[in-house]
Order: sequence, then structure tokens, then C-alpha cells
Amino acid sequence: MDTGVILEAVIKSIVLLLMLTAGFAYTTLYERKVLARMQVRIGPNRAGYKGLLQPIADAVKLIFKEELVPANAEKFIFILAPVLTVIPALVIGGVIPFGGTVNIFGRNVALQIADSNVGVLYILTVTSISVYGITLAGWSSNNKYALLGGMRSTAQMISYELALGLSYIGPTLVAGSMSLLAIVNAQRNIPFIVLQPVAFVIYFLASLAEINRAPFDMPEAEQELTAGYHTEYSSMKFALFFMAEYIKMIVISMIGSTLFLGGFLGPFVDEVPWLGPIYLLIKTLLWLFLIIWIRATLPRIRYDRLMALGWKVLFPLALANVLVTAVIIIMVGG
Repeated sequence: MDTGVILEAVIKSIVLLLMLTAGFAYTTLYERKVLARMQVRIGPNRAGYKGLLQPIADAVKLIFKEELVPANAEKFIFILAPVLTVIPALVIGGVIPFGGTVNIFGRNVALQIADSNVGVLYILTVTSISVYGITLAGWSSNNKYALLGGMRSTAQMISYELALGLSYIGPTLVAGSMSLLAIVNAQRNIPFIVLQPVAFVIYFLASLAEINRAPFDMPEAEQELTAGYHTEYSSMKFALFFMAEYIKMIVISMIGSTLFLGGFLGPFVDEVPWLGPIYLLIKTLLWLFLIIWIRATLPRIRYDRLMALGWKVLFPLALANVLVTAVIIIMVGG
């Protein structure tokens, strides 16, 4: 393989990792500022200009906090679990297109690490791994509240993965490809949120449950489980769980924008390719705002209703959407 191709992939991977880690830090600030405004509070405003250094202050605090490992915990798995949770969140972005092809120092560079022809399948495969980290964290802590949080998370994530996976099929069928770049290009005339509104709603709700965000944050319900699966975690191990949640928020928003909102497409993007990442960033920020808005608005739902929504509503609705989409495509194609 050409050395230049390998070097390009390495550089793009490093840039993506830096973007996601920086994005995680400032998504926490974004959320705290938005929640403060909605709740008529000031929010972080002490560290740096208008609180812009607050994420750095939080990171320093977590680094210097005491590392605790319960005496009766399964120590190796206890330490491994946060790593298993954060790594899948970081590597999902490898198939997301951030733009078209741009010229950098005389070389045409695609703003995507890998345009896989099974990109959708890759995302589904990698996202399913993170459930192991949360489950093992709960079990290895030797704490009944952490164990219950881990079990809840397992049941919740497996249940909603079915609806989430089926929501990908609608855009895939319409585009005729599992490549995310092909799905974006198929939306040049009309975004798939118009053609697949049911799949969009299912994707949005199921993705909230997958990343344990309100109102589906049952695995860490404070009034029942103290802090759920990460009750016994502190310092940087806790920070890794925190990082995984917010990076998954970012990635879920980027994938949703790619599947349903046209991804990096927008006015004049063909003439000015560097507009592509800006359009994707704007769509991602709007998606994140909606996730935060829901947290500020809706209370946590009861666990039995959470499971009923996944199995009795979203799953059958997703199956019906796939069936109807397939029939319409066959009729139109025929």
C-alpha cells in the first residue's frame, strides 16, 4: 500500500480523535449553558471568559481526584470496563463523511477516514460493543446498585438496538447503498427526513435510549440506584464513562444528520468544499440542542414503560416502516 495513503489515514484518524475529545469537553459546557438558560440560571461563568475554560477546570479536578477501587471488586474487569465503553464511541466516526474532496497542499483529500460499502453495518456492529463495558462495570463493582444499573442498561440497549438497527434500513433502501457517503449523495435533491419521517422519529428515540439520555436514563436513576453502574467509579475512570456518553451524543447526532438531514450537503458546497464540515457541524449542534432540550423538559419515564415503548411500539413500527419502504421501492422501480 502507498505510504502516502497510510499517512493520510493516520493523520485523519488523529484529527478525528482530537475533534471528538475536544467536542466532548465543550459539549458538556454547551449542555450546562443551554440548561442554565432554560432554567433561568447563569451557568458556568467563572473559569475563563464566560466560562470557556470550565471543561479544562473539570478535567484538572478529575485528574487529581483520588482513585478508588473497591476491595472486593474484580479489579482487572473494573479497570477494563471504562475502556470498553469509550473506545467504540471513538471509532464509530471512522465511516462518517465530513465533506467531499478538498485540495490540501496539492493533494486531493477526502474528508472521511474510510468510505466503506458496509458503513451502516459497521456502525451497528461497533455500537453494540459498548453495552459490554457498562454491564461489566456494574458486575465487577460488587455493588448491588451498580449491578442493577448494569442489568438495566443491558436490557435497555439490547431492546432499543433492534428498533435503531431497523431505522437505518429505510435510508439504506432509498439510497440503494450501505455507504454513508452514498446515502449523503442520494439526498442532494431531498433530505431523507422528508421521505423517511417515521424512521427519523424511531432513530431519534432509540438513539436516546442507546446512550442512556433523559428521559431514558434509567440505568443511572439516582433516586433508585444512587448512580447506577458507575456508583463505585471515581477520578479518571469515572471521566471515561462521562466521556463515552458525550462522545456518543456527538456521534449519534452526526450519524442522524448524515442519514436524514443530508450530512455535509448545503448551499454552494460543490463550489466551496470546505463548507461541508461547517454544514455538518451546524446540523450536529442543532441535534445536540434538541437532545439537551428534551433533558430539560421531560421527566424520567418508568422502567416498565420504557421497555414497553421499545418492544410494543418502536420495534413493530420500525418493521412496518421497512416493509412499506421496500414495497414502495419495488413498485416505483418496477
